Amino acid sequence: MPALVPHPTQAAFRPGHFALDDSTALHIGPGAEPAVDLLRTLLAPATGLALRPSPGGQFTLTLDSGLGDLGDEGYVLTIDPHALLLRAAHPTGLLRGIQTIRQLLPPQALSANPQRGTPWLLPCVDITDVPRHPWRGAMLDVARHFQPVSYLRRYVDVLALHKISVFHLHLTDDQGWRMPVAAYPKLTEIGGHRAESQQGPAGSGTYDGVPHSGAYTRAELADLVRYAAARGVTVMPEIEMPGHVRAALAAYPHLGNHPERTLDVWTRWGVCDTVLGVHDEVLDFCRTVLDEVMDVFPSPYIHVGGEECPTTEWTRSAVARERAAAEGLPNPEALRGWFLGRIGDHLVRRGRRPVGWAETGAELPLDFTVMTWRDSSHALAAARRGHPVVSAYHRATYLDYAQSTDPHEPPAQPGTVVDLRAVHAHDAVPEHADVDAAGRVLGTQAQLWTEFVATPAHIEYLTYPRLCALADRGWSGASDWADFRFRLGAHTARLDALGVQYHP
Repeated sequence: MPALVPHPTQAAFRPGHFALDDSTALHIGPGAEPAVDLLRTLLAPATGLALRPSPGGQFTLTLDSGLGDLGDEGYVLTIDPHALLLRAAHPTGLLRGIQTIRQLLPPQALSANPQRGTPWLLPCVDITDVPRHPWRGAMLDVARHFQPVSYLRRYVDVLALHKISVFHLHLTDDQGWRMPVAAYPKLTEIGGHRAESQQGPAGSGTYDGVPHSGAYTRAELADLVRYAAARGVTVMPEIEMPGHVRAALAAYPHLGNHPERTLDVWTRWGVCDTVLGVHDEVLDFCRTVLDEVMDVFPSPYIHVGGEECPTTEWTRSAVARERAAAEGLPNPEALRGWFLGRIGDHLVRRGRRPVGWAETGAELPLDFTVMTWRDSSHALAAARRGHPVVSAYHRATYLDYAQSTDPHEPPAQPGTVVDLRAVHAHDAVPEHADVDAAGRVLGTQAQLWTEFVATPAHIEYLTYPRLCALADRGWSGASDWADFRFRLGAHTARLDALGVQYHP
């Protein structure tokens, strides 16, 4: 009885096995073709099986409208010695079921290399599986340290195995701009390159000290979106504004509050006090950028950052003070909410849902989906205000923090330790939430900021197995710690087969 991560809602194992071999054929129901393509793609490298179609195939994948109460991601999997039947109401449900089938097979099935001599046996089982939360996310910051799109595809593959539904791609920040925008080519030509810091010692934790460059092409990002969608993962882009924009201002200084000033792409970590101006040209810039973002990313949600926006430049700017007065705002500090409101309206008019980080739970317009991160109470406050909420509490979901106090841990974000048990213990639904507030919680998400994380190996060391715990809670709900640890102990064989360099 394989130990599954995340744990299915209902699973009853029975004696016997179903064997996948050269004689196994697929009975493919209408609309199941994309799921079949994924199944073959994932199993072929290790098994070499053709899995040809046949009306009399023993392995059936089909859409069943009678399973509508299972939602978009739910599925039913029935395996007996002579047949396998995977059913779902929605194609995404079939994709989730395929990941369960992968976990039911021997771990060698996940290998990228042929595994000759392995019997591909699936245990007989009846599974009905529905996620607790629709939003089970993972955020990767490629602005601080760029990663090639080839690695992002691998990243998606491992997310999909764990039934993660959202890949949040943090594309811009003070230290780098990674997405091309046709109308503003300097965003990547200048904003995509960080020089060696001359202001402090390399490795001090305050400065990067290392030159760094990278940007994606539009075609690469569009291909990533398609690749992820084929695995049931939505790629949600994040374009930071009105703060965390030093790289953009290095490229186009006139978008700032001091158009005469020449800036570099920031080589420091932390929060930079240079922010966008509030003149009309800036709003036009943001709309143009977001229009191209929406062309590339069909995600219903578009993240615009919004947090950690120092207002010092606005309070000192005559233009900003005049804008605040003209808009009837009490002070320049209120321009942040005004700015995000204008940007949010633009996204809503185009059928998208704006997402922003929230520090206090009260600083974003009501049409924003809120990611609460600073305090555990903010998720409840935001939900009570009427926001859809994604719980991203930093003491349970920020994977850039160290996993232990062991002095041999690699560099990590200074601060608290976020160990495996802290991630497993985190409930996305706030304590004391009433039914209405609890219903506004979309789910939870892990974050990996990359100030101190430059390589894929380091990314995976920090991400796994902590993301396994978040995936388990997000899909299955609360589970006994000992039960999770037992299942994780077996699950690491799958990570080994994939070559994931996880924390021991």
